[in-house]
Amino acid sequence: MADHNEIGIQGEQLATEHLVAKGYKIRDRNWRFGKDEIDIIAIDGDEIVFVEVKTRNSDFFGNPAEAVTRSKQAHMIKAANVYVEKHDIDFEVRFDVIGIILNQKEQKIDHIEGAFIPRW
Repeated sequence: MADHNEIGIQGEQLATEHLVAKGYKIRDRNWRFGKDEIDIIAIDGDEIVFVEVKTRNSDFFGNPAEAVTRSKQAHMIKAANVYVEKHDIDFEVRFDVIGIILNQKEQKIDHIEGAFIPRW
């Protein structure tokens, strides 16, 4: 289990560095509301972006980004709504997913902007 947690931490750090390199401003990492967590919250221009990061050591079972289920999306949307209200955010909202393959031979980042649309 420690290996799984460690690769997740490394993936979130890589995702953060990727977003910063693209000019995003990081507001929060690992923000929690109850049992729900948002990995990264950032500002991109006039949008607040809620990012889910999925890191795997291979794509044997598919692209890691495909692991963001409708249930996970619903939890992100609920937590994002609370975040926006709590912090009185007046930006457009966007949900991104970053899938990362990370192993000794490769480091691949797949950033899907606007990966899903919330149904408020």
